[in-house]
Amino acid sequence: MEKMKAIVYEKKASPDKLILCDIDKPIPKPNELLIEIRAFSLNAADYRSMKMGLIPKSKIFGADIAGIVEAVGKDISRFKPGDEVMGDLADYGFGGCAEFVAAPEKAVVLKPSAVSFEEAAALPLAAVTALQALRKKGNIQKGDKVLIVGCAGGVGTYAIQLAKFYGAEVTGVCSSKNIQQSRELGADLVIDYTKEDFYKRDKRYDLILGVNGDYHLSAYRRCLAPNGTYVMVGGSLSQIFKSLVFGWLFSFGSKKMLSLAAKPNLDDLEFLAKLLDASKIKTVIDRSYSFEKTAEAMNYLIQGHSSGKVVISI
Repeated sequence: MEKMKAIVYEKKASPDKLILCDIDKPIPKPNELLIEIRAFSLNAADYRSMKMGLIPKSKIFGADIAGIVEAVGKDISRFKPGDEVMGDLADYGFGGCAEFVAAPEKAVVLKPSAVSFEEAAALPLAAVTALQALRKKGNIQKGDKVLIVGCAGGVGTYAIQLAKFYGAEVTGVCSSKNIQQSRELGADLVIDYTKEDFYKRDKRYDLILGVNGDYHLSAYRRCLAPNGTYVMVGGSLSQIFKSLVFGWLFSFGSKKMLSLAAKPNLDDLEFLAKLLDASKIKTVIDRSYSFEKTAEAMNYLIQGHSSGKVVISI
């Protein structure tokens, strides 16, 4: 059996639990592509699953990938060897932290030729999450006043750009070091949470995305305009828990308090790839690591201070 290198989760491995080792190279099934991975990115979904003990069957994390099709199963019709692709494996067992992965056809789309593998690998999960929060849950409209709490990370950087694409007035909340970046991405106003509490302002918003932080639901609700919508996208585990369990209690009257469980969607991903190709949005990469330093990259991401995406190049 041919071998490949992969970053494998080992519970007893100290201190990082992620080790580089040789394993069997996958063989694609009739409905799968064999993809040579050129880059992948890390997400909160990876380390949260790790913390909760939700380990992929393969013991290989990594949802966001970009690479080249090496082989296709006999039932594949949309792709051929040599195609450059990008995709989200979150619903298909993960497996992206490796040199190769076998993935179903419905997990990937063609990568725009002008977009680098690193830029493409950073896009899927974070950008689709931002898009679904704004468009599906938030029903964003031109002229809406949008507040993005946690606008500097992977989801937040895409959310600023997509909200502006839809013609919204955008206010971002982040730390001092990310104010300039948020402005350059299009935010009309940026609030430094280390100096000011956004919920103490008089301004009201049509749509609020809670991406990072740990704020009480009443603080978000207070900032909503009549008929406004709050969408929990992420944040601390306590914020996620409170939004999931108690959000409906705060959704009385005309204000809605919703939670998003983003799902991989080919139409959404193709739409975003076209925006990326047309420079309507761009990928913000905070740090790029070599394959051998994936554990170090994961530890950096867990700290919660990344300004954009953390990408691994193979």
